[in-house]
Amino acid sequence: MSKKKIGFQFLITFIVFWVVVSCQNKNQAQIDYTLTLENLINQEDTDGDKKITIEDKGPKKFTFVDLNGKPHVVEGTYHLSNLLQELAIVKEGDTISVDRITEAPSDRISRLIKTRFWDNLTRSIDKDGLQKVLEDTKSNSDSLRLYIPFNDKEAIAYFKPLEAEIKKLKVGILPEEITPTYVKTLNDTPGILNLAHTTENKQYKGTPFVVPGGRFNEMYGWDSYFESVGLLIDGREDLAMAMADNFGYQIQHYGKILNANRSYYLTRTQPPFFSSLLKEIYQNKPKVSLAWLANNLKMVIKEYETVWMKEGKRLTNTGLNRFYAEGIGIPPETEEGHFDFVLKEYADKHKPDFKSFKVMYQDGRIKDKELDQYFIHDRSMRESGHDTSNRLDNICADLNTVGLNSLLYKYETDIAYLIKNVFDNSFEVNDTKYTAGFWLAKAEQRKKLMNTLMWNEEHAVFYDYNFVTQKQVLIESATNYYPLWAGICSKEQASSLVKSLFKNLVQKGGIAGTTDIADKTNRNAPQRQWDFPNGWAPHQMMLWRGLREYGYDKEAQELAYRWLWMITKNAVQYNGTIPEKYDVVKCTHKVYAEYGNVGTDFDYITPSGFGWMNASYQLGLRFLERSQIDSLNTLIDPDEIF
Repeated sequence: MSKKKIGFQFLITFIVFWVVVSCQNKNQAQIDYTLTLENLINQEDTDGDKKITIEDKGPKKFTFVDLNGKPHVVEGTYHLSNLLQELAIVKEGDTISVDRITEAPSDRISRLIKTRFWDNLTRSIDKDGLQKVLEDTKSNSDSLRLYIPFNDKEAIAYFKPLEAEIKKLKVGILPEEITPTYVKTLNDTPGILNLAHTTENKQYKGTPFVVPGGRFNEMYGWDSYFESVGLLIDGREDLAMAMADNFGYQIQHYGKILNANRSYYLTRTQPPFFSSLLKEIYQNKPKVSLAWLANNLKMVIKEYETVWMKEGKRLTNTGLNRFYAEGIGIPPETEEGHFDFVLKEYADKHKPDFKSFKVMYQDGRIKDKELDQYFIHDRSMRESGHDTSNRLDNICADLNTVGLNSLLYKYETDIAYLIKNVFDNSFEVNDTKYTAGFWLAKAEQRKKLMNTLMWNEEHAVFYDYNFVTQKQVLIESATNYYPLWAGICSKEQASSLVKSLFKNLVQKGGIAGTTDIADKTNRNAPQRQWDFPNGWAPHQMMLWRGLREYGYDKEAQELAYRWLWMITKNAVQYNGTIPEKYDVVKCTHKVYAEYGNVGTDFDYITPSGFGWMNASYQLGLRFLERSQIDSLNTLIDPDEIF
């Protein structure tokens, strides 16, 4: 190429760059950051919570003057809160984007999720990453304990010397065999469990993971899958693959994908989604390393066989599965007083005063098989991810649930898919060769059992099956509709399920966890957060996809719109709040249930939203047409559209 042509191309490139930069800076304003922030807060944040919401009583109109003397008028709660958020992001001397103050709500929420929230939610367990993990609001101790598996020699060699360097850090080595009795001994010294790492040029690097948000500094089992759905949408295959590697590490070293990587979860797993994660990573990135896929598929199969298909534990005599978490005594992670309404009944039975009873039961001086069984059910309910729900309270370990068996059916069909499409229909694990047909036969057998025991001809829906009483539990739950997502239903079943879903669980803001099954007989009973009227991101995401798979596109769009409308409305009215859960009847994040609502406590701007809520927003936008997104941005009520 001639020098003349090179020079001409350089000139064109420079002109294009200058035009782009000029356009980007066209509506920028340099401001007195401190003065503008102070004046805005003093005028508009009338309740002093460092947010601007519809509950503030200011004039809702604010003028600031940039350093060039140009006045800018900002009106309305949403635009004022955007200004506050932008001021929280910029530093003194920076320019502020005026366009972002008036940015369309869905564009703003989606952009912040993609460019800020995922990175803010990312953690790693290594020297560089420990600082965030050390900011542990769940620990009552001045020290942070990190427990490392017995056979992870590299991690032991890396972290042990760091105790002298990081004074707050205490490193413990787990025994080779981890029993419920051992786990109970950790109740007074709880800690974080180590996760995967890589070693490059002799440098130890913790494999990153995404946490839910708020007070959660650990990697949660099923949260991680749904977060990864959002990560894949936003082009973060690196983080989704890292989540898979951390799943594999947990299976290898802890025997299961943990409820979360804390010491008191060592006897507890979570709903199984590893196969779905692996399949979606492959579909999103088909050129991913075969060796990487093979290693993780082996871990999926190991989890299936050793965690879920072990007889007498999570596999029952029906041939179907249950949640079954072991452990001794009262789950230590619960808040003080959480079980008082249950324990008082047993204190009256055993006669000591209530405070003494709790201590004596926990240290084993008082024995009560019925109460022991209650806590097996309670831990199993927490293993289900639905902590807590009246649907599962004091019964969970006796149930073959529709949800769990749908997920395991999906494991069987996902494994078959990967063996057929990636490994030429032959995959070897420990000298055993598997074909797709082997796994499809397992899936077909599970489907037959589910149709026999769980399908209710009269109501034309699936229900959980109590294998102790040998009866279906006639409670409407979002998990009863997982067969749509897993692909278990016939077309006729799908049709009746869609009708039942809209009749029983669809509310103005989306799908409720259950119908109203609150305990009306005990006024001291807690309001269960996974029950009516609350709605949760994973249920929405699974059922949107399930509806679409069966051709119910309009219904999927309606439910996605309802959910995103509620999120957008709350974000617009409450300073960008993206919380853990919603009341889908009142369409508010002000949920009055156990554990509060994570993601609502922040100053000026939410740093990270909430993991699977972020993912549900990114996925939901993919279900909507352009006209529906326009309606979303103007907050048109879903009842006016559908």
